[in-house]
Amino acid sequence: MAEAGNRRGRRRGRAQPMAEINITPFVDVMLVLLIIFMVAAPLMTVGVPVELPKTAANALPSDEEEPLTVTIKGDGSLAIQNTDTAEGELVAKLQAIAAERTSDRIFLRADGGNAWNRVAEVMGALNAAGFSNIGLVTDIGGTALAAPADAGN
Repeated sequence: MAEAGNRRGRRRGRAQPMAEINITPFVDVMLVLLIIFMVAAPLMTVGVPVELPKTAANALPSDEEEPLTVTIKGDGSLAIQNTDTAEGELVAKLQAIAAERTSDRIFLRADGGNAWNRVAEVMGALNAAGFSNIGLVTDIGGTALAAPADAGN
């Protein structure tokens, strides 16, 4: 009987299965991940920090039509798309083209050797032909405007 008592004592001393979930390791892991993301998130943004203005403008609509382009060449001659056009015929041809188009958007390309006066004259002719949405086409990679060295004084 003494042996039977020892067996029962062992059974009583045995640990019972734990019915609780230990969430401490889970919380530790989550806090470490939170710290890692808090440190890494600002490093993932690339670019120059600027505060952009907020506007209610929508994105530019995409035209179904081929964009209409007028070019002022270096010698001052004009071309509609790839077709050379005499200066006196420009307004008449553009009015005929405008009658067939749904958009009043036109792009003006001008050689850098032209005087601003020439570009302004052609812009006036485009407006007279019925195009009020004139876009000036430029090339990328130009020089930036710099402030004079003594501007801060």
